Amino acid sequence: MTRFILGIDTSCDDTGVGIVELLPASGGTGGGVEVRANRVWSQTVHAQYGGVMPELASREHVERIDSILGDALAEAGLDLTDLGAVAATSGPGLVGALLVGLMYGKGLAQALGVPFYAAHHLEGHIFAAASEEQLQAPYLALVVSGGHTHLFDVVQEGDYRLVGATLDDAAGEAFDKVARLCGLGYPGGPAISEAATRGDPDAVPFKEPLKGQKAFDFSFSGLKTAALLAHKAGAKPEDLAASFERAAVGFLVKTTVRAAEHLGRRTVVVSGGVAANRALRDAFAQTGLHVVFPGKGLNTDNGAMIALAGAAALRAGREPSPLSVGAQAYAPLAQ
Repeated sequence: MTRFILGIDTSCDDTGVGIVELLPASGGTGGGVEVRANRVWSQTVHAQYGGVMPELASREHVERIDSILGDALAEAGLDLTDLGAVAATSGPGLVGALLVGLMYGKGLAQALGVPFYAAHHLEGHIFAAASEEQLQAPYLALVVSGGHTHLFDVVQEGDYRLVGATLDDAAGEAFDKVARLCGLGYPGGPAISEAATRGDPDAVPFKEPLKGQKAFDFSFSGLKTAALLAHKAGAKPEDLAASFERAAVGFLVKTTVRAAEHLGRRTVVVSGGVAANRALRDAFAQTGLHVVFPGKGLNTDNGAMIALAGAAALRAGREPSPLSVGAQAYAPLAQ
């Protein structure tokens, strides 16, 4: 029986390697999954540019992936020969960066003689919540990060239907841009969140984006423009951060709640880097929905979430991926 699964994610600027263990079934229920290791090298070279430089990201992955794998195996107390399957992100993401982890994972699986699974990055984010509880479809999934803001209806495991998506920037990207505008540093999510604790959320008025829409889409261009105008008018950085955070969080939560009510879903998975935002978590806690967030360290890009996606593929009886699978910059999870 395949027991330990290795997951690799190099889709952007984090080198992630994780290991999960498939637990045996007991008491008439299916076995769970336990995260045994989750090691991430977060690249700092991009801070001076205010955004990710693709070529630099690829080089850093090449330089770090061996040592991160070693760290993950040590944390789990395992050897390479203990691994029963390997999963790696094939897309979406930066092609050069993706290729590092994808080729590394395929080569490792071939050398060990174990199955290889190409994983979808967004599916990995969704399954990151499986570290906290066994997810039972149907449920709604909000993936909100620096590169993605998507709302999916998970009808059953592996069956995803796109409910809404951003029309412009992803939420995390908007946080980055407003943080840079305020001189708060990069990445913008943690910087905005920290500055907001010292600011007045009522200081800068923001209009609700897409107010009155019947769909469940997202847009952050209006909030960015309003932030720019407020900055030019002399708003204090901490006040602008607090006001922007409240507007962005309120918009995300309101749209997700409307979608849940429309589809009759009581469980919502919220994952991705922005899911670590305390204001977002507090706002969802007030909705009355059963909201599941990934465990500590699993919100941002990481290898454990890809291992969890691999575990789900194994449990569902999916065939391993061919070693000819390539990297995809654009790879919709659902239409």
